[in-house]
Amino acid sequence: MLPQPVEPDFEPSPDAYTVRLDQFTGPLDLLIHLIKKNELNVYDIPIALITAQYLDYLEILEELNLDVAGEFIVMAATLIHIKSRMLLPRPDASQEDPEEDPRAALVNRLLEYQKFKAAANLLHEREELRSAQWQRPDQRVAGIAGDEYEPEVEVDLFSLMAAFKTVLDRARQRPKMAFPGAQVSIEARIEQLLARLSETEACGFEDLFEDADTRQDLIVTFLALLEMIRTRVVRVFQAGMFGAIRVYKRATA
Repeated sequence: MLPQPVEPDFEPSPDAYTVRLDQFTGPLDLLIHLIKKNELNVYDIPIALITAQYLDYLEILEELNLDVAGEFIVMAATLIHIKSRMLLPRPDASQEDPEEDPRAALVNRLLEYQKFKAAANLLHEREELRSAQWQRPDQRVAGIAGDEYEPEVEVDLFSLMAAFKTVLDRARQRPKMAFPGAQVSIEARIEQLLARLSETEACGFEDLFEDADTRQDLIVTFLALLEMIRTRVVRVFQAGMFGAIRVYKRATA
C-alpha cells in the first residue's frame, strides 16, 4: 500500500494561500491600532477619519487574499452607519432627553475589549516568564546600549500592514519593469528569507523586500513573513510604538 502524501503547512501558490485573520487579530484590534496611531481620544473618535483608514486596511487585506472574516465586513458597515448618523443634524443638548452619541456603543465595546486584551496579555507574559522558552532579542542589545535603550515590543498584524503599505507606496515610485520575472512561490520565498536570517542576528523589515522587483513579489514576501510568524519560525519586534521593525529568527532546539 502506497504511503499517503503529507499535506504541507502552507500552499506553494500565492493564489491558493490564505492567512486566517483569527490567528492574528480582529476588527476591534484594528480600530485600537488606528486610535493609537492617530493619538486619538477613544471617547471622542473622529469617525470619518477612522472609517476612511479602516476601509484602506480592508482593501489591503483583500488584495493580499487574506481571509477577511465577516466580522471585519460587519465592522465596516457599522462605521459607515455611525458616520452617516454623525452627519445628521444633532438635537439641542439642553433637551431633557438628548439623543445618545452614535459612537457610544462602539466606544463601550472598545473599552471592554481593551480590558480583556490587557488581562490576556498579562497572563501571556506570566506564562512566558514561567516557561522562559524564548529569550527576548532586545535583552542582549539593552546590555550594550545602556539605560537609554527603548525596549522593543512584539508587532501586531496591523503594524506590519502599515509598514508593508509604506513598502508598496515606495515601490510605486520605481520605474516599471518591461518584462515581469518568474513568480516565486511562498514556499520558496520562505526558504530564501530563512537563508537571509541565518546569516545575521536580525533583519530590518524593509530589508526583506530589497530583491522584490514586482508588486506580486512584494505580496509573496509579506505573505511568507506572515506564514513564518504563524508557524513560530520568526518573531517580529518594533522599537517603541511606531519605530523601526526588525525580524528575528527563533533559535532552534
